[in-house]
Amino acid sequence: MSLVTGLRCRECGKMYPVSPRVVCDCLAPLEAAYDVDGWRKALSREVIARRAPTLWRYREMLPLDHEPVTSLNVGFTPLVKAQRLAAALGCKSLWIKNDAVNCPTLSFKDRVVAVAINKAKEFGMETIACASTGNLANAVAAHAAAAGLEAYVFIPDDLEEAKIYGSAVYGAHLVRIRGNYDAVNRLCTQIAGEYGWGFVNVNLRAFYCEGSKTLGFEVAEQLGWRIPPVVVVPIASGSLITRIGKAFSELAEAGLLEPTPFKLIGAQATGCSPISVAVKQGGTAIEPQRPSTIARSLAIGNPADGYYAAKAILDSGGTAGDVSDEEIREGMKLLAETEGIFGETAAGVTIAVARKLLREGKMNPDEETVLCVTGNGLKTLDALVGHLDIGVTIRPRLEEFEAQVLRTAGSPAIAAN
Repeated sequence: MSLVTGLRCRECGKMYPVSPRVVCDCLAPLEAAYDVDGWRKALSREVIARRAPTLWRYREMLPLDHEPVTSLNVGFTPLVKAQRLAAALGCKSLWIKNDAVNCPTLSFKDRVVAVAINKAKEFGMETIACASTGNLANAVAAHAAAAGLEAYVFIPDDLEEAKIYGSAVYGAHLVRIRGNYDAVNRLCTQIAGEYGWGFVNVNLRAFYCEGSKTLGFEVAEQLGWRIPPVVVVPIASGSLITRIGKAFSELAEAGLLEPTPFKLIGAQATGCSPISVAVKQGGTAIEPQRPSTIARSLAIGNPADGYYAAKAILDSGGTAGDVSDEEIREGMKLLAETEGIFGETAAGVTIAVARKLLREGKMNPDEETVLCVTGNGLKTLDALVGHLDIGVTIRPRLEEFEAQVLRTAGSPAIAAN
């Protein structure tokens, strides 16, 4: 099955054998390289359409040497036509790629872990680990449990409770670090070098990142094998937005669609916006920040793929934006109230940034746009505490219902009477 030809340096192009290696001799990151002619021979739209609706329908375009043996039900999440949200934002054509319902842990991180854990098994690794802002911890814990592997998840100690319990329930070893994600990641890099564990976003990163491409593959297929003109993506490490662009390019290389221009729009919280700041300044130099935002899943002050994310955005002719915590909450509520989709704080970032850039004239409302919702709102309920109307309490009496509910709400039924 394997169409992986090796690991290639993203800067100098030097090739290496497939192994749990992180960087080139020049210290630039490595990524999987493929036999493109093999793609053209093995794949067609018809072949893909006959396969199960999971990310593995694109398996030849993923970095495995053999058929996947675990995490088989991940991916192919809904692409929702968002007409009511489009009207609220003033857009002509809007779609939601809803990874808030991804299997099994309700975020796009299930994609990257599905690929990484199958690669770890190919390497014979028995312990899986990660540095995480929450969603990745959930995914690693769940996928490792299903695969019968031991799991260690390293997280900042101020993470949302729902995400902490959403990892602990699977029996993973939780290690809570007094510090932000960047401190967690530094420790994990040391542990990976010392113990040889399979850290999905450290020594398995070249394989892990490829799982993000499947979101882009699915969007193109679900749109009838075409590339959307605009995609708005929430940014943490920067990996997802770069891999969505890579997905569209690879589909064209494989002969599965016609290459057309597309713009990548990056979305961050103002309290952690190093990539947004760089893009707005027209450059790719990332100045690390100390995160302070309710969007903890995006709170990476020194993003590993920051340079590549900024470059991908600028090369596409796109832009980036960032929004306050209050705007994030408003974005979460707007998505829920218009489309019935409850996304986490990162989804609020995506919606709010799109609204802001449309209002500022930095996005074209006539261009068809896909908004990426990457995690479920049930994971970040704490961000909404004290910010929602949770109703009134009444005795079971009709007169109280009429006085405190209907009249308070200005019900048309009262006016009619």
